[in-house]
Amino acid sequence: MAAAGEAAPAARRGNVGVIAGASVGTVFEWYDFYLYGSLASFITAHFFSGVNEVTGYIFALLAFAAGFAVRPFGAIVFGRLGDLWGRKNTFLVTMLLMGLSTFVVGLLPSYETIGVAAPILLITLRLVQGLALGGEYGGAATYVAEHAPPGKRGLYTSWIQTTATAGLFLSLIVILVVRAHIGEDAFKAWGWRIPFLVSILLLGVSLWIRLRLNESPVFQQMVDEGKTSKSPLKESFGQWSNLKLVILALAGLTAGQAVVWYTGQFYALFFLERMLKVDGALTNTLVAIALALGTPFFIVFGWLSDKVGRKPVILVGCVVAALTYFPIFKALTEAANPDLAHATARAPVTVIANPADCSFQFDPVGKTVFSSGCDIAKSTLATAGVSYENAAAPPGTSGAIVRVGQVEIASPDAAPADAAARKAEFGKQLGTILTAAGYPAKADPAKVDRPMVVGLLFLLVLYVTMVYGPIAAALVEMFPARIRYTSMSLPYHLGNGWLGGFLPTTAFAMVAATGNIYFGLWYPIAVAAFTAVVGLFFIREMRGNPIEA
Repeated sequence: MAAAGEAAPAARRGNVGVIAGASVGTVFEWYDFYLYGSLASFITAHFFSGVNEVTGYIFALLAFAAGFAVRPFGAIVFGRLGDLWGRKNTFLVTMLLMGLSTFVVGLLPSYETIGVAAPILLITLRLVQGLALGGEYGGAATYVAEHAPPGKRGLYTSWIQTTATAGLFLSLIVILVVRAHIGEDAFKAWGWRIPFLVSILLLGVSLWIRLRLNESPVFQQMVDEGKTSKSPLKESFGQWSNLKLVILALAGLTAGQAVVWYTGQFYALFFLERMLKVDGALTNTLVAIALALGTPFFIVFGWLSDKVGRKPVILVGCVVAALTYFPIFKALTEAANPDLAHATARAPVTVIANPADCSFQFDPVGKTVFSSGCDIAKSTLATAGVSYENAAAPPGTSGAIVRVGQVEIASPDAAPADAAARKAEFGKQLGTILTAAGYPAKADPAKVDRPMVVGLLFLLVLYVTMVYGPIAAALVEMFPARIRYTSMSLPYHLGNGWLGGFLPTTAFAMVAATGNIYFGLWYPIAVAAFTAVVGLFFIREMRGNPIEA
């Protein structure tokens, strides 16, 4: 009896060590990854200054998305290694790669110093980060799940799910501390590099903790019994019985989970800062508070999935998010920038132009001159963060008319050589009209309804916890142990790397093309609704599936 009594606390201590060891490294890796997203505006200024402002910001978002683009390839490479030579060894390698590439970002010369080599080197480092992260999550989730007692996999793996939010939260806190300590001017000039550089200290701590972990008992059992897979890729994707599960996991689980995650945590952040013109430091503070309030619910919904199932918790989160995104983001506008909301309602803006004269203003090489009246008008409005509608002018009409309420201003075509000067002149004229109509240049901090903004952001984070808390347990339980690392990593990173990772870029491009600051929300709404339908009819409940070899 005494031995049994001593074994239980020892087991609990062991479980805490497993969760803490897997989680701390994953927190660090997400911290690294989201530093870039939180500092996208500074990245634009220092690495993409050779192109126009709209293109530069889209490029910065594309560089952010590049890390997501390669995550499925990282999942294949490191997933295979994890199934061949162990969970622990693989996620040690991924953490080392990620930490070093993040540290080097803080040392990179800017565009002004080395020209086009600067963005090339930056994107290269982002690709290394993405490859490493593609192998990290599957290893950590599998490692914890294979240690968890039956009936508690959702609870145990939900701690891994908190790491992405905790990493984002940590990155925001570090940014806020550095900004407050050195001031905004210094932060814009060089201080943005500090959060990247201090990551080397976190890397050292994380490596030390993970080196103390033992291998997963399920993997060790497979090694002892000679049951490890000799060809994880062929078994995972070359056999229809397993490939079908991979496809269903993507379409019916991770696709919707991914877009809800990125909408609630990352898109909401730059919607406030970029589109509503809320001060960056204030935006980071409000988002950080919402994340702190919402993070415990990862554990709540992970625990709940052990009781009622993974599928209902995840799919309800997708459905509720799809139904409420538009009212939530419109309420964010009212709460964060009421002057903008009132001006938009009182004096809506319309661009009247021949559609043939309106370009999609994305210039990859920075050489195209957008000189039509329509392009000048739309670029000026986009820079000002003003939402507008489009109306077609009669065929043969040249230039454009911008209507602000009942006031109209002409935006004539310009010669390419005169486009910059014409845009500056038009910007001053339009700015006067917008100011008179009540459109603010920036959100007034005194008018930001902080409790309401935090409450709305918390609601978005709550949706995130619903879809993300149970996802690791659901994926682990879908696939056999011998190919689990490979099989679960690919659909997770296809969903989160491609459908989720490209959400900010896609949504911003949709907004830029239409002029409607809410139009980009159709992307996550459509994907979340699709996942809810596929998951409802084609996904079998996973709770309680055996996961041993």
